[in-house]
Amino acid sequence: MMHKIYLPSLLFLISQFSFAQKTTAIKGNITDGKLPVEFVDVVLKKASDSTKIANYAVTDVLGNFALENVPSGDYQLQFKLIGFKTISQKIKVAESPVSIGTIKLQNDANLLNDVVVKSQKKQIQKTNEGFIFNAVSNISQSGGTATDMLKSIPTVAVDAEGGITLRGKSPMILINGKNSTITNMDQIAASSIESIEVISNPTAKYDANAESGIINIKLKKNNQSGLNGAVVLGTGFGAKGRINSSVLLNNKTAKWNIGLGYDNRFAGRTKEVDTERTNYFVDDEHYIKQHRNDERKEGLQNLKFNVDYTPNERNGFSFEAIGNTESQDNDETLYTQINTSTNDFFSKSKRHSLELERSKVAEFAFNYDRKFDDSRKSLNASITSSFNHDRENTDIDTYNYDQYNHQIAAVLYERTHNYEHENITNAILNYAVPLSTKTMLETGYKGTYRFFNSEFQTATLINGDYVVNPIASNTFDYNEQINAFYGMLNSSIGNIENPKWKYNLGLRAEQVSNNGETEKKTDHFSNNYTKFFPSASLQLNLASDESVKIGYSKRINRPDLDELNPFVDITDALNPHSGNPYLQPEIIHIAELGYNHDWDNYSFSTNAFYRNATNTIRQYAELQDNGVVLLMPKNIGSMITYGLETIFTLKPVSFYDANISLTAFQQNINASNLGEDIVSNAFSWYGKMINNFIPWKGGKLQIIGNYNSAVATPQGKRIPVYNVDMGFQQKIGKGNARLGLTVTDMFNTLESGYKNNTALFSNHRTNKSDTRALMVTFAYTFKSDFKEKLLENQFSTE
Repeated sequence: MMHKIYLPSLLFLISQFSFAQKTTAIKGNITDGKLPVEFVDVVLKKASDSTKIANYAVTDVLGNFALENVPSGDYQLQFKLIGFKTISQKIKVAESPVSIGTIKLQNDANLLNDVVVKSQKKQIQKTNEGFIFNAVSNISQSGGTATDMLKSIPTVAVDAEGGITLRGKSPMILINGKNSTITNMDQIAASSIESIEVISNPTAKYDANAESGIINIKLKKNNQSGLNGAVVLGTGFGAKGRINSSVLLNNKTAKWNIGLGYDNRFAGRTKEVDTERTNYFVDDEHYIKQHRNDERKEGLQNLKFNVDYTPNERNGFSFEAIGNTESQDNDETLYTQINTSTNDFFSKSKRHSLELERSKVAEFAFNYDRKFDDSRKSLNASITSSFNHDRENTDIDTYNYDQYNHQIAAVLYERTHNYEHENITNAILNYAVPLSTKTMLETGYKGTYRFFNSEFQTATLINGDYVVNPIASNTFDYNEQINAFYGMLNSSIGNIENPKWKYNLGLRAEQVSNNGETEKKTDHFSNNYTKFFPSASLQLNLASDESVKIGYSKRINRPDLDELNPFVDITDALNPHSGNPYLQPEIIHIAELGYNHDWDNYSFSTNAFYRNATNTIRQYAELQDNGVVLLMPKNIGSMITYGLETIFTLKPVSFYDANISLTAFQQNINASNLGEDIVSNAFSWYGKMINNFIPWKGGKLQIIGNYNSAVATPQGKRIPVYNVDMGFQQKIGKGNARLGLTVTDMFNTLESGYKNNTALFSNHRTNKSDTRALMVTFAYTFKSDFKEKLLENQFSTE
């Protein structure tokens, strides 16, 4: 009998680091007076030390709980659940099992209302470096992608083709705080996003390769106690139908948290593109008019798995795995007619292409967090590796016609393929330690390792066989290694709780080694350099809710892979585009002055910014001798940008709140090395307004308006972009289900395009997709004590 008692006790002693020799169990039942209450947190603490948890359990669907292997002693037992008052009672445990019977919880209306109000206020949560937009608050992009979600983010501009900019330049985009091979934001379903962080002027702690700032997309990871989950089904149509679904399952115990999530999105789209161009000094290919029709089918599937293990209060381990598959079938027909300088007929053609793209991404991450007695001290480390395999196959057939629309010559059949393989690995170590009561030191290392291979091949059908064109076929290999170290000193002057002054000083050192070459050695480059990037900021707290901040940082903009890849895309033979492997990185100096003030129902923040860049990289179009215009990125010279960014939030009444943001900036360009037809200066602005209404109990209405003014390009400007999106959501039953309705681009105004005017040519291009669409979604969550949060924007794990 002694062996039977001793062995379980010994196992418990080892796992819990306890010297108790005899244990027992505590059991009970929780109700609200009428029904059992599930997922109540049952917390057992020693009476002699209430800061440490001795045991923990969660009630099941019948309201029952059991605390096993409890050593003898005096304890305090607590019962916690949002929406109910916390109950505490003393309990003495001896050798016999303890039954406390039935405990009745009482509703806490004030606490529940406070939680709801705080949730609404946190649609945008300000930080020292920018703000966090909680996807939980966005109901107007259900069934969309991360690109659609970003259209709703203050200060972020997204054009009709999915181009993302901050303050007129492309930001660095991170996934869960790390570089990823997922660079196309249409590869991320909106339903899988928990929050989006915008860091407008990063400190030395962050990657230097972020000229206009950083957008960090945090994916959902549930950590609610017990077993819970949610499911979402959606369907709708634009010009064609679309469907989406999401499933989230999670189980958390005292030490383990295991989660599994899956989402998908399938949609059909259409696009119409019209282009007119005049080549001034080319007599034959003088007037060119083109019309393109695209029919596209898109498929997206994501699978995510996570395991968290917390053996004790000091250490935490986590593993995450993400799998992503994307498919795009694009059936495109391009009609072209060319007239001479005397407006006589020269040629006419129809070019049909069927492009099949398949992409697979796998991402793995391992994280470790260490806590210390001093909560300000921390250590965390992570290693992630992301793999992307992309295969694009295109069949092209070209028909030529005379002026009477009769086919001439034989049909030209071509095939192209572009196979890409990419791997990005990040190794990160961060350590923070207090030097005094007011001063913190942060240090860290980040290693980024990137490998990229792209094989491009063109073949023409000759005598029944496809013969590879060696001139238009090649392979491009790229390798990059970045080793970065940083140090940050954060301190304050004045009262510890509410300091008058706060400041930080930082320095980042990055050693970069990269090289790329084509298989045929037609293009080759190699770079190896070390650069230092200082940052500094000083904040004056005028009051607890009012502050002024000034900052400076030095940044770099290294060209991305699309800009470096030298292969020429010939899908449109008259308007090909390619990368430029000889691009040099931009060096940028940034200064910023900000002001922030919060009231009870209003808040206002504004930032004036100045940016001085050398070796500025922009797309540049050049007219070739055969009348073709080649689009290629180039270092166009230097550019000075200065402007103002403002965010205003208001909640004048209980049933309405809004967020208004406006960004305006001036760009002065010095690009004399490229010619006299470069745009020398331009003014641009964009703004958006997010309106949230509560028309009745359980209902939510959201209307978002966007406007992006014309944006300057080196040789002209992009046309203005504007649209209105609407979302509605209604609770069903007891609140564990939602029915949602979304209408994107309500007035069908969203289109993109540009106008270029140079000494050699002028062109005008417009691009209109079927952006107006309607989606209906149904969301249901089960076995969760956070039903309100789980079903905002389909479901969330905040």
